[in-house]
Amino acid sequence: MKSCKHIFVLLLFLFSVQGDQLDEDYVRTDGAWILGQQSQVYRTLNIEGCAQKCEAETTFTCRSFIFAVKDQQCITLGDNTKTTVVFRRADAILFEKRMYLLECKRGTGQDYRGTESKTQNGVACQRWAATTPHVPRYSPTTNPDSGLEKNYCRNPDNDEKGPWCYTTDPSTRFDFCNIQECEEQCMYCSGENYQGRVSQTESGLECQDWASQEPHAHGYIPSNFPEKNLKSNFCRNPDGEPRPWCFTTSPTKRWEFCNIPRCTTPPPTSGPGRQCLAGRGEDYRGNVAVTISGIPCQAWAVQEPHKHARTPENYPCKHLEKNYCRNPDGENMPWCYTSDPQKRWEYCNIASCDGAPEATAASPSVAEQTELVDDCYQGTGTSYRGTMALTISGKKCQAWNAMTPHAHTKTPEALPNADLRKNYCRNPDNDKAPWCYTTDPSTRWEFCNLQKCPDPAQQQQQPQPTLSPNLDCRTGYGKDYRGKIAVTTTGKTCQEWRLQTPHKHDFFTPQTHPRSGLEKNYCRNPDGDINGPWCYTTDPSKTWDYCDVPQCPAEEYECGKAKYKPILCFGRIVGGCVSNPHSWPWQISLRVRY
Repeated sequence: MKSCKHIFVLLLFLFSVQGDQLDEDYVRTDGAWILGQQSQVYRTLNIEGCAQKCEAETTFTCRSFIFAVKDQQCITLGDNTKTTVVFRRADAILFEKRMYLLECKRGTGQDYRGTESKTQNGVACQRWAATTPHVPRYSPTTNPDSGLEKNYCRNPDNDEKGPWCYTTDPSTRFDFCNIQECEEQCMYCSGENYQGRVSQTESGLECQDWASQEPHAHGYIPSNFPEKNLKSNFCRNPDGEPRPWCFTTSPTKRWEFCNIPRCTTPPPTSGPGRQCLAGRGEDYRGNVAVTISGIPCQAWAVQEPHKHARTPENYPCKHLEKNYCRNPDGENMPWCYTSDPQKRWEYCNIASCDGAPEATAASPSVAEQTELVDDCYQGTGTSYRGTMALTISGKKCQAWNAMTPHAHTKTPEALPNADLRKNYCRNPDNDKAPWCYTTDPSTRWEFCNLQKCPDPAQQQQQPQPTLSPNLDCRTGYGKDYRGKIAVTTTGKTCQEWRLQTPHKHDFFTPQTHPRSGLEKNYCRNPDGDINGPWCYTTDPSKTWDYCDVPQCPAEEYECGKAKYKPILCFGRIVGGCVSNPHSWPWQISLRVRY
């Protein structure tokens, strides 16, 4: 018995190590699918097995792999999101090797696998496999493990000056490339993208783990800020401070800055910027210098009438010129300190790039509140024009005219009739329901937290009593469905969830999802599929299929539901969101003197 326990513990340890290594070596994106010129298809039971196939690939360099959860299918690819187009697919998970995504170097850059193909003087690189105009000493044949593909900059001889290439200029045999350093040992700008492992403050205090609430309770929970990489207790800059910081393990010192050196190479170029408002306006570079109420802005380099830390020195990459409105710290929109001693700061009135009306001082966020009864969609939701901006799992939507964290082609310019305003949920491609790209770098897109509008005939019916979850109908996507339908829409009998024949599956079993009601072979929805309950089939040629489970009759009254949908209020508490009676966010008053 003891030996069995020891083996079980060892297996748990091995799976834990594999999972940690997967996180270190790959970038995961849920709901993404890519097509590559080079690919191989395998049958595997889990993600770890798919990663092993990628590592062992010999016919081409494996840069990424796709794991199709329900099909238990693994696809290894020679491409990644930098070299091919990205598509959406609900049940797919894309894993990309980090080393092929980085456009920066570690140390001498011997492991650099980016796509820079010009020298520091702008001359195009010669292909490593070519022999003109220069006969190479290093080639894919002589150095097969050095990543000498196409004409990308590389460092096959570990030159201390970094990656280089043979040039297409007959008079210059080779030259070095301008590859910036990765922000692991140093930081650019304000350290917003710093990914290093420093875990002590500048005074030597140990950092508190971001996932811990002791000794200091805080709101920077890693799961709420997945794009900020709040791992372990490493110093980070999740909120636009002048440099990385952390909460400390000292009960008497809540937080402190960390001592991260600046990188010696030039910072990454940010482009010319915009003259209008897109997203939160972090790339706005216009010359508006008046607040939303007409007060002239205070110059960023000046400390009167308001002392502050948002200076050009502390934010060297935010273009804090003169007194122009900017957004250096991730606020809702560009702002500035005012020249009025009685008014410290205020948002600015910047014209929107998509032609939407400019904000006004009288109603900064009233439009974000809409009644719940109107926030539903009809059919597939192609006509939905509401203001929902949250996905089904609670993630915030990315603005349609933004390209970060996810680059895409569904823009207001490309689809002018789809009403792709701000970051509102839409269905521009006639999918099953409204959706959006998310602000979580690890989740490319998700369907939105919306329900279908009830049919007029159902609206005229009398209020229905609360329905038992065991009835053969579903509410919403049917995640709570516990009925006994066990046949798919095409008439195939469902396979029992506990069985592994005819279809092996590792993700959806009574053990992995004990609360999903995976009894016998009944149709269920353990993964919250937008299309409703499904099952693996007993047909060897059809892995899985959806079930025809009808919607339960709508209830007319929902007790305890607020009249207005909740909204997320980001940024400063002063000048925050508008609050309506009986609906959160609530407003509070702090009494400073009696």
